Amino acid sequence: MGRLARLAAAAGAGYLAGAIPSADLAVRLAAPPGTDLRTTGSGNPGAANAVKVIGPVWGYGIMAADIAKGATACLAGRALAGAGGSHLAGTAAVVGHCYPVWNGFRGGKGVAASVGQCLATFPVYTPVDLAVAWVTSASPRWKQRSYGAAAVASACWVAAATLWWRRRWPNLWGPAPTAALPLAAVATSAVILHRFATVPLLTEDGPVTEKVIDAS
Repeated sequence: MGRLARLAAAAGAGYLAGAIPSADLAVRLAAPPGTDLRTTGSGNPGAANAVKVIGPVWGYGIMAADIAKGATACLAGRALAGAGGSHLAGTAAVVGHCYPVWNGFRGGKGVAASVGQCLATFPVYTPVDLAVAWVTSASPRWKQRSYGAAAVASACWVAAATLWWRRRWPNLWGPAPTAALPLAAVATSAVILHRFATVPLLTEDGPVTEKVIDAS
């Protein structure tokens, strides 16, 4: 198999892993028939909305599954096409999570899947990534500015990836930093920010522009 074919296989495997409907499967098991996260709560089929609709046990279970999807995609991509395949598959997993073909391309926002991507491809940065996410989600100011919080987290990720690539710093169990590291961070961040900018928040008065964090 040639290099391009292996990269294509890595991207395909990543997309399929990311598109596994973990939230929908959990809702079928835990909620009354007919419950749909896309029309309930915030309207986002992700872990944060699931916590509100079907409870924290199932909601955090979905979050863990979504993180695992991103990490597993990267490992599969690395097995298929090396370090480049790992980065490509990670970004593809976030695309699959956000735009799953069998759900009318209406998925979550990709944050949890991107944590899995970071854990597999940029593990040395993962604690910082989680800290930034915690600070922005815990702050009352940032809770009202979900797009801004996502943009800050994305900028930190891209900046750190660029620094690690340029400095050639060690990356724990992740692949040696190359230009593919910041490029994947940019691509994944663009997908996530697009979802934050376009997915409406459901209220009693109907869909509105999102104002609160629901970052799954």
